[in-house]
Amino acid sequence: MTCCSFILKKSSSRQKDKSDEEVLQNVKIYSYKVLRKATDNFSPANKLGEGGFGCVYKGRLKNGEIVAIKVLSSESRQGVREFLNELTVISNVVHENLVSLIGCCVDGNQRILVYNYLQNNSLAKTLLGTDYSNIQFSWITRRKICIGIARGLKFLHEEVRPHIVHRDIKASNVLLDKDLTPKISDFGIAKLLPADMSHISTKVAGTIGYLAPEYAVRGQLTRKADIYSFGVLLMEIISGRNHTNTRLPYEDQILLERMWTLYKNGKLESIIDTSLDGDFDAEEACRFLKVGLLCTQENPKLRPSMSTVVKILEGEIDVDSFEITEPGMITDFMDLKVRQNNQNLAPLVFSAINSPPEASPKSSGDTTHASMSFTAIIDRA
Repeated sequence: MTCCSFILKKSSSRQKDKSDEEVLQNVKIYSYKVLRKATDNFSPANKLGEGGFGCVYKGRLKNGEIVAIKVLSSESRQGVREFLNELTVISNVVHENLVSLIGCCVDGNQRILVYNYLQNNSLAKTLLGTDYSNIQFSWITRRKICIGIARGLKFLHEEVRPHIVHRDIKASNVLLDKDLTPKISDFGIAKLLPADMSHISTKVAGTIGYLAPEYAVRGQLTRKADIYSFGVLLMEIISGRNHTNTRLPYEDQILLERMWTLYKNGKLESIIDTSLDGDFDAEEACRFLKVGLLCTQENPKLRPSMSTVVKILEGEIDVDSFEITEPGMITDFMDLKVRQNNQNLAPLVFSAINSPPEASPKSSGDTTHASMSFTAIIDRA
């Protein structure tokens, strides 16, 4: 059974139950009692994260295995849809750089996913977070993480049939195992992209700061939206900075904006994370930053495929053989979100409805999860 062989239906509870049963054929089923015991009755002490559709707990199964248990809110209809969607997408997809689904629970109204436990949390917590982390992110480790994420996305975009667009690639959705191998997580809003379709028109979902402008404005989803998000994430990993930081001087607050200015001035190396203390390959680090700029170009057609990205990162293709054009930035919206205290700006294209981020198997990042409500859409084709 392939990951596309399930059709999620909404017309009746009977059809929903049938969809549940079809999806569940490929995963291990746990009883609610077993998972409640594994988490010590879902003790707050075992809570790893909390999002808009439920909580994630650390648990120990009867055989001693440590797992991450993602509990969807029984009161959220959207949560149930995301549960089925995540099962549909991830149940048959196996890759070194994707989280592994162990099983699930569908007792009564309970909808619970069981994942392998990743003890080193997310990039948002360990690399970009404000809390102390004892993990040393050397240049070799960052290189490994960047290439691993790229390989995982390449697998989703090009090797799985139908192709999968994740829609929420960001630091809090990249988890790290004991060896700091990156795992892409949280497939709750992922979309399947049939081979005969160039894009899917859909309600916009994702995280502010990682959203590709053409997707945010038009709602037309392609793999290039994920590639844009990856480009932003790549810059964060190399610079050690969040995509937006209002504590910095005005001109430095938006990372992509600052990166483009430094690139034009031939000073990319100056934004590499100072915590590396100069212990890195400057040429390689700048190559990775240029890949980030390639991935975030305003024209989505100019962004490279993920297979090309992997080859550039691994040194098989010369990044300087590509012309890097200006990045796409939702400046009007970012100004509203980030700088409204500094300028008197009016919304030109859309407004945002903010909701809490979906919790990942071991992530409780505070980044804003957004879906767009368009108020005055302008055709910018």
